Amino acid sequence: MLHNDLLIPIQSFLNCPTSDKWLNFAKQPEQMAVLLVDHANCELKAAQTAMLLLRRYAVDKDSSEALLVWLKPFEDFVYRKVGNGDFSQHVNLSKKLISKSNFEHGDQLIDKMVMLIKEELHHFQQVLEIMQSRQIEYGNLTASRYAKGMMKHVRTHEPAKLIDTLICGAYIEARSCERFAMLAPHLDKELETFYVSLLRSEARHFEDYLALAKCVAGHYIAERIAYFSQVEETLINSPDAEFRFHSGVPKY
Repeated sequence: MLHNDLLIPIQSFLNCPTSDKWLNFAKQPEQMAVLLVDHANCELKAAQTAMLLLRRYAVDKDSSEALLVWLKPFEDFVYRKVGNGDFSQHVNLSKKLISKSNFEHGDQLIDKMVMLIKEELHHFQQVLEIMQSRQIEYGNLTASRYAKGMMKHVRTHEPAKLIDTLICGAYIEARSCERFAMLAPHLDKELETFYVSLLRSEARHFEDYLALAKCVAGHYIAERIAYFSQVEETLINSPDAEFRFHSGVPKY
């Protein structure tokens, strides 16, 4: 297995491995376009989720506006078909973010999430470049039920809502990392190299989300982690009519 040192904690965290049926379906050449489009969508959604956490919990109004400006060219391209996919001028955030004075974990959340956003947007650009080189159109694609299925179990009161959201983030990143590792040996050389290159950052994202959840809670959260591990396992092992990067077992 690739990068075993990175994958051992992820495999321990996840309640189950991805099924052979999903892997056998995903590695088929005719599924490559859907896989890459959905992968690009997942990278952008990961950046959006991290940005939402910053805007909701951690930063002041001016900083919130700066975050929206940072993400706008990417969202314009995907949702409004504006631009040519060159984001070289939008790699970095142009403004230093100011933490809200009433949120004690603001600086930690800012440090971790800004780095995560930068990396996810960079990965989005990389996937897009691979798609363009293969003449794969960035068409509309419905999201899988996976993330929504996780988030519907998040509690609605604070700080439980933030803690649960961070735990969900950890599971989503961990599953992404596990699937990159499983897929890589079955893909062409370019994609294999690319997916292996993603493992280290995805593994770190899982650890960052989990560390932030523990920090915000300030107490034992193993019970909530165990709860979401069961939710995640059910989603991954249940039949899915649509193939996506985080879909369950294909029905076909």
